[in-house]
Amino acid sequence: MKASNITNIVSKLIKERLPVFIWGAPGIGKSSIVKSIAKDMNLEFIDLRLALLDPTDLKGIPFFDSKTNQGVWAKPSFLPDSSSKRKGILFLDEINSAPPAVQASAYQLVLDRKVGEYTLPDGWSIVSAGNRESDRGVVYRMPPPLANRFVHFEMEVDFDDWKTWAYQNGIDSSIISFLQYDNSMLFNFDASSNQKSFATPRSWEFANTIVKQDIDKNLLLETLSGAVGEDGAVGYLSFKKVMNTLPNINKILNGTIKEIENSDDIKVMVALSIGIVNAIKLSNNSDYIDNILEFSLNIPSEFAIMLIKDLELNSINVEGSKIWSRWVDKFAYLLV
Repeated sequence: MKASNITNIVSKLIKERLPVFIWGAPGIGKSSIVKSIAKDMNLEFIDLRLALLDPTDLKGIPFFDSKTNQGVWAKPSFLPDSSSKRKGILFLDEINSAPPAVQASAYQLVLDRKVGEYTLPDGWSIVSAGNRESDRGVVYRMPPPLANRFVHFEMEVDFDDWKTWAYQNGIDSSIISFLQYDNSMLFNFDASSNQKSFATPRSWEFANTIVKQDIDKNLLLETLSGAVGEDGAVGYLSFKKVMNTLPNINKILNGTIKEIENSDDIKVMVALSIGIVNAIKLSNNSDYIDNILEFSLNIPSEFAIMLIKDLELNSINVEGSKIWSRWVDKFAYLLV
């Protein structure tokens, strides 16, 4: 299931306090999704790594209460205050990386919302995530009694979902353009390979940070290879050279350039289309819409469609343009 669908469904299940488990390969954004859900729903967020705990840590530490002459358990400070009226998500990340004894200690917390003398507050929901056994990570087989306590989802990598996120989070247009051109390089993890670095949504986020630093050109390939692997780095840097041949995007925005000669070059058109979207987002000038639509009338239809869809994806109003009716007359039959 792609990330946007998981976000939609999990948001609803959280309201009903159903425990959820999100499975998926490393680096595809499982943790980020849960954090985003918490932020969007204005919920507190506690990230608890059971792999770092001992079996007794969830139950707490026993001590003698001299007033009652009884042994009691002091709840761990990392769990939400049982008297709290706030709402939140208790995120048990990488739960299947914890040893079986630790997973067993979570049974009662996940299903019964309590462990020992501690009770999870009513406003809190439990969400877990973990890598699959086939990913060759440090994981333990989840015992059926624990697995049966969750609603399970398997997350897949979807380029359109990632592109929406990338636009929203300021990922460099050259990276978005390259991955639009070659979707296969967004995620090329191979569990049978011994490569230390490989392309994932997370490692492309690292690459975004790298390309925005002042790194010597002679060292850039090796540095990027350390994040996304050699294939991804070579492909990206080769693609980026194409961007040096692009026309001045500002001249397209202000209407000086209305068409280009090499519109049949796929790499050029992908880079140019995404560059235009990022440029108008940064300018925040709606006066440029007419000029962009005018320009799109003179490029291949598939890129005109991609350009408009990406503008709409970024909440940029194109239908109010005086050019819109002309655009619709030419391209509407291709829209789905």
